[in-house]
Amino acid sequence: MVDGWKAEGKTKSEIVVLAAEAEIGWSYVWGTAGQECTPGKREAAAKRCSEAEASVAKKKCQVLREAAPRESCSGCKYYPGGKKTLMDDCQGFVKQVCKRVGISFVGGGCTSMWNNNNNWSSKGTIDTLPETICCVFWTSSTKPNVKSHIGFYIGGGMMIHCSGEVKKEKLSSKCTHWAVPKGLDGDTPVPTHKTIKRGSTGPDVVECQQDLIYLGYDLGKSGADGKFGVRTEEAVKSFQKTHKGPDGKALKVDGIVGSSSWWALDEAMKPACDLYTVTIMHLKKSDADALCAVYPNATAVKE
Repeated sequence: MVDGWKAEGKTKSEIVVLAAEAEIGWSYVWGTAGQECTPGKREAAAKRCSEAEASVAKKKCQVLREAAPRESCSGCKYYPGGKKTLMDDCQGFVKQVCKRVGISFVGGGCTSMWNNNNNWSSKGTIDTLPETICCVFWTSSTKPNVKSHIGFYIGGGMMIHCSGEVKKEKLSSKCTHWAVPKGLDGDTPVPTHKTIKRGSTGPDVVECQQDLIYLGYDLGKSGADGKFGVRTEEAVKSFQKTHKGPDGKALKVDGIVGSSSWWALDEAMKPACDLYTVTIMHLKKSDADALCAVYPNATAVKE
């Protein structure tokens, strides 16, 4: 997948997000960093864990669990269609995803990673979080010098991290610090939209209105005029009633287009299948006109 993304010209930041998203739902096992999820490797990892962590690692495996064990991985959520997934803990997840774009970290855990400034081009407290791909950290509530968790901030108020399993959700209130890995600094910033609501104006409103019109919502004669009025608010609420956010939960029906509603709009606008452009050379004008009549988006150009 990574080679394909590179061939498409994706930036390192884009590849990090795509690679992280591809692992959503995959398993958390303490002390792992991208190992295949198999009963044998899970059991080996459990031997290095605390008793509590080992119990969780085995309980999540249908072969190793004590209650109603199975003989094989078949049917397990971590073995979909016979394809093995990966196991990670929080810092292992960040490390193995970044390694795919050639970025390595010094330090065995979250605290040592944070403390080594050679890992980062910039860092700071969460109140100064930049709108770019970076790592976010939790600080221990009892030990202020200890970083207890790490994940990716992917923009728009969203994060991807490995806790229980790999999750994509709203930026946690537990996040205390951020840091941009060296190698991602200067890369393409995260594209973002402003939160818009009734009374808002500008290009973000136009984009939202254009998306809603494309999706079949009626905005009246004014159309995409860049003014968030009553008709736009009604259309947004109708959209919110039937769509979910990145966390899989129903959108709040409030007529406000924030990060979750923008995400849902972007997802709804994606084509249901791959699209292609076909060029046919040396046609007669009559044949070209006939094709354009059948395919409204076709364009005939005289050679």
